[in-house]
Amino acid sequence: MCGIMGYIGKREAYPILVNGLKKLEYRGYDSYGVCVLSEDQDFLYKKVGKISAKADIEEFSGNCGLGHSRWATTGEVSERNAHPHEYNGFYVVHNGIIENYKELKQELMNAGHEFKSETDTEIIAHLISDNFNGNLENAVSQSLKRIIGSYAIAVASSRERDKIVVARLSSPLILGVNEGEYIVASDASAIVEHTKQIINLEDNDIATLTKDNYKIFTQKKIEIIDFEADASDKKGYDHYMLKEIMEEGWVIESAIQGRLLEKDVKLGGLEDVKDKLRQASKIYVVGCGTGYYAAKTGEYLIEEIGGVNAEAHIGSELRYRNVKFNNNEAALFVSQSGETADTLAALRKLKEAGVLPLGVTNVVGSTQTRETVGGVYTRCGPEIAVASTKVLIAQIVVLAMIAIFIGREKNTLSEERAAEIIKELKELPQKAEEVLNKKDEIKEIAQKYAQYPNFWFIGRKFNYPAALEGALKLKEISYIHAEGTAGGELKHGPLALITEDVPTIAICPQDSVYEKMLSNIEEVKARNGKIIAIATEGDEKIKSLADDVIYIPKTIEELNPVLSIIQLHLFAYYFALALGRDIDKPRNLAKSVTVE
Repeated sequence: MCGIMGYIGKREAYPILVNGLKKLEYRGYDSYGVCVLSEDQDFLYKKVGKISAKADIEEFSGNCGLGHSRWATTGEVSERNAHPHEYNGFYVVHNGIIENYKELKQELMNAGHEFKSETDTEIIAHLISDNFNGNLENAVSQSLKRIIGSYAIAVASSRERDKIVVARLSSPLILGVNEGEYIVASDASAIVEHTKQIINLEDNDIATLTKDNYKIFTQKKIEIIDFEADASDKKGYDHYMLKEIMEEGWVIESAIQGRLLEKDVKLGGLEDVKDKLRQASKIYVVGCGTGYYAAKTGEYLIEEIGGVNAEAHIGSELRYRNVKFNNNEAALFVSQSGETADTLAALRKLKEAGVLPLGVTNVVGSTQTRETVGGVYTRCGPEIAVASTKVLIAQIVVLAMIAIFIGREKNTLSEERAAEIIKELKELPQKAEEVLNKKDEIKEIAQKYAQYPNFWFIGRKFNYPAALEGALKLKEISYIHAEGTAGGELKHGPLALITEDVPTIAICPQDSVYEKMLSNIEEVKARNGKIIAIATEGDEKIKSLADDVIYIPKTIEELNPVLSIIQLHLFAYYFALALGRDIDKPRNLAKSVTVE
């Protein structure tokens, strides 16, 4: 979840490291640090807070260095706990968790080592120092054998000023290759302005970088990354989150482009596994956070459209459950980054059990894409705001196409029904734009309710996961307590909390559960609760029940959540804006959750 940068080459390292850290700050932003090595001096600077908020960093001269933006796991937020960590001239930056650090730390302390921080990371520097015999890569390799846990690390040393050694296990690390220089980063956004040639390091890889060359213990192919350096700019918007919400119509278009036929879909990433997918008796859909809400929507879509049993699971829970998996089952793993630790752990468990592993992800070359045997990319481009928005929209659209693919392969979906869904998918980008054009109307409603400290979100069937997503977004970026509930569950407990001071957002399009949702709204109104309804255009009946109505264009039931969620994203954004929150970088959170 932390951001790692490393540079060695002919240019000054400092500006490259700091600019790279600003690109990676969404991964962690409670503290940061930079070390730079010149030919005869070491410079180390660490600070609490966001990089962009500080202007007092002294610029250091040197052609080799490391940088780190932290999301605290072990040890409080403080300068002494910020990375890089140094011991005896060895500097380490780390993303991950060392599970046996307490035992190792006690062992080192018994041997006379003194520690400056509370972190698990610092022990790595101490171990490397003990194992150093003139060769940095050997010392790193020997030290990592003692470690249990996950890591992406970069190491530099005053003992060998002309090299950086990097390694990874269950945390992402990318090497950028350029003429006369090498850049290490947690993801490509920090590299792309310098080079598009990258190497994705894999688990247990160790690489040594010098100004003239690089060496990886296992042979790796150089890949070309496919997005521009300005793809992560705000493009004139006040926040990345608003920019990314406003791209939600475009990401639908991108997701469906070239994949929709008249009565079928073309998904190249599933062609090689379609025979196994056709035989699958059950499909698990796995994700975490917003990815789980996409998975839950996918569960409904695969059952309704694909005609096969589906189960959505939270990755962090599924990996510990004693489920009896079969080799005639398949699983779809949903992750924006393709590096979500809990989702990857579940993937490995199901893969070992013989379940067909497939992926829905946004990042080409990610760990998930390398460990699955097929899948579909969401094609969203970089998403910078910590709270995921546009990627979720693309994930749902991709899952709808996968459901069509499964239904047609299994012959459980007729040509006529497939054609109807495909027609609606083709019209969805324009309908999404119609929703986005109502942002000022949604802003006004959000400002009207900004003084309320508690919210309830309700929906049924396809819009139940949408209710969960609406509540999560409000919690993430406004710090307001919000809960999402299936509409039918209100009477089974949550109604006890409904008062005139707890508004309810009811997702109530004209679908197969419309009348049931109206009954749920009546239950809230009977307790003097205020209702904000998301309803289908032309629905006049809802006006007599709701205090405020936000309309969405009419579409088929299966695609209603896409349009509902766009409204909920806008509502959460403008609600947080009215409260003056740090929308792109909410407290205690990070974008890519690479620790369990």
